[in-house]
Amino acid sequence: MKISKIFLYDEPGVSQIQLERLSVFLKETFPVQVETRDSILKFSKKDTAVKIASCRIFNLRKPYEKHSPSTEEILFEEANFKDTAKTENIIMYDGFEIHKVLTELIPNEETSSDLFHIFFTNKLTCTYDYNDYRYHGRALIGANPSIISTTGIVEAPAKPREYYLDLISNFTQGINVESMKQKYKGTYLEYNDARLSKIIEGYLLQAIFYFETGEAFCDKTECRLYNAHWQKDLLYSQLENGKLCEVHQQVLKKLTMT
Repeated sequence: MKISKIFLYDEPGVSQIQLERLSVFLKETFPVQVETRDSILKFSKKDTAVKIASCRIFNLRKPYEKHSPSTEEILFEEANFKDTAKTENIIMYDGFEIHKVLTELIPNEETSSDLFHIFFTNKLTCTYDYNDYRYHGRALIGANPSIISTTGIVEAPAKPREYYLDLISNFTQGINVESMKQKYKGTYLEYNDARLSKIIEGYLLQAIFYFETGEAFCDKTECRLYNAHWQKDLLYSQLENGKLCEVHQQVLKKLTMT
């Protein structure tokens, strides 16, 4: 493997990440050291808050345009650095721009290519897709460092089709949101979902496979590298199936032997 050590950076607003459990998972899967750390933003200064706020997306139909943040937006980001109670952040941010900011925060002595950094965030990271000319939410921004967005895991893969049909058909009747949630409970991830940590394992695998092989995803739903666009496929690939396909099992075997 090219990686000799992995650093996992916590998101204090999402206790369901369970960083220590994920550390054990990585150590059992790969022959590398794993170190867990607090959020790299926890003790950041105002200039970092300005940079993060400038990553916000305001026009979903246009590629990233640098934003000059307001005082309120900067204060929001500063508070969010230390807010351990907040579990979701559905403001949209350009994932590659946030990646640049986080990269700058890594100490120079830890930027060696064999040291792999993975940041967890409750910010909704997005990337612009030139196929349909719009931004899309992403759970994973793959690179070194990699970013795993817990809000992206909840929001990016779509809920069941029936859920949206119910929303549309009941829209004019004054829909009861709570009854909708109860009707479809368990068919998709929610905030504060106990299943989140187990599902994050799959995104960790995707991040590491991408760095090691250049390919993050598999086209088989029977694989934890499957890039799920629907919540039902995410739950199936990560929980019901919960393993790599045969092809990627062999890739993993080769990785752990080198």
